[in-house]
Amino acid sequence: MNERIRLLAIEARLITVDGITRYALDHEFEQKFAELIVRECIDVVGKATASPNGYQALMKHFGVEE
Repeated sequence: MNERIRLLAIEARLITVDGITRYALDHEFEQKFAELIVRECIDVVGKATASPNGYQALMKHFGVEE
């Protein structure tokens, strides 16, 4: 597994709600992990293309809000 993906998985495993951090339930982990990967892709595309079109298309496709 790519080191960055491993770090995103670790980040997705912990959820903070009302100032209390806990382990995410499976569905929470899956949602957060997917969102973190999509956001990472958006960042990479935005930096690589220097154009908002690529990352805006990704955001729209995956339903990620700014």
